Amino acid sequence: MEFLLDSLNLEAIKKWQEILPLAGVTSNPSIAKKEGKIDFFQRLKEVRRIIGLDASLHVQVVAKDYQGILRDAQKIRQETDEQIYIKIPVTPDGLAAIKTLKTQGYNITATAIYTTMQGLLAISAGADYLAPYYNRMENLSIDSGQVIKELAQAIERMGSSSKILAASFKNVAQVTNALAQGAQAVTAGPDVFEAAFAMPSIDKAVADFAADWQACQGKDSI
Repeated sequence: MEFLLDSLNLEAIKKWQEILPLAGVTSNPSIAKKEGKIDFFQRLKEVRRIIGLDASLHVQVVAKDYQGILRDAQKIRQETDEQIYIKIPVTPDGLAAIKTLKTQGYNITATAIYTTMQGLLAISAGADYLAPYYNRMENLSIDSGQVIKELAQAIERMGSSSKILAASFKNVAQVTNALAQGAQAVTAGPDVFEAAFAMPSIDKAVADFAADWQACQGKDSI
C-alpha cells in the first residue's frame, strides 16, 4: 500500500514526509498552477531533494498529440531524472505514446482514467501505474469503486505489474473505499490527509490517556 502526496508545495511535502510513510509525490498542471509563477523544473528538483530517489515523482505532459507527448516526456526526463514517472492521459494519442515510451524505458503513469476499458488498455500498453479519477467519476455518476475493483481483478488475473494509483479525492471516505476495492496506491492533497486526523475523539483519547498517567504517576512522560 502506497500513500502519495498530490502537491508541489514544498512546506506541505516536508511536513507530510515526516508524518506519513510517503511513497512519492504527484503533480499535474492544475497542481502547479496553485503554486503561482514558479520555475517548474527547479521546483521538481527541490521536491526530489526532499523526497529522495527512492520515492516516486510523477509529472504530467501537457501536449495532447502523439508527437507532442513524446517531446514533453523527453523534456521532463532530461530536466529531472530517469526515475521520473511520466503521467499521460489515456486518450488514443496518449495510449500510442505510452506504448512507444515504454519501449524506450520510461516509467509511465496512465492518468485521466474514467472507465474500466481505459484502464485495461493502459495495463496492456505496459503502464506502471493507472490513475483513475475517483471523485471526478463520482461526479459523473460513474461507480468509482467498481472501476477500481474491475481493474484490480484484471491486474491479478493477468499477472500484471501495473498498480492502481487512485487519485482525485475530496474526502477520507473516498480514499479508504478506493483501497478497499483494490487500489495499491492513492494520491491525495494535504487537505485530505489533514482530515484523516481531524476527529475530536482522537484528541480526546490522547488527552485522557495523558491525564490518567499524570494522575497515577505524577509526571507527563514515561
